[in-house]
Amino acid sequence: MSNLVKLQYEALRLDEKDYDEWALNTTLHLESMKLGEVIKEGNMASPQNKSKATIFLWHHIQEGLWTEYKDIKDPLQLWTNLKERFEHNKSVILPIAQYDWTHLRLQDYKSVSEYNSILFGVVSKLRLCEEKITKENMLEKPFSTFHPSNMLLQQQYRECNFKKYSELISCLLVA
Repeated sequence: MSNLVKLQYEALRLDEKDYDEWALNTTLHLESMKLGEVIKEGNMASPQNKSKATIFLWHHIQEGLWTEYKDIKDPLQLWTNLKERFEHNKSVILPIAQYDWTHLRLQDYKSVSEYNSILFGVVSKLRLCEEKITKENMLEKPFSTFHPSNMLLQQQYRECNFKKYSELISCLLVA
């Protein structure tokens, strides 16, 4: 299926790597178009809204998937089928993200900015897998990974009693 319409975000691929991001983007876009209810059980959406949502979903899946699912005209059924097919990704992504979180150390990066970027990527994956990362976790992570030779520096930063991760990172960026 040739997509002549410019996509708002990347279409769902056959390789399953982007399902979680795709599902989040799709949910948000359907909600913004006032079509969010069509992918919920027991919805009372109009046939027009169901058709609009189905077309939207078809436009945001790759051609190979569209070929498999082109006979499904109910957006809830299409959504459910795709979810059943791809949602197992969380069981693959979660252990990797947990490993990355466990082994994330400030000292392993050339700059605080690089560390910060990687940290937010890992946190994003954990949250997509419905893992709770608190602001306390975010603050503790850099403290707990200071190099042993920088223990005095770690204590000085702890004594600042930062309440937000962004405050700590701002201070580290300046330093």
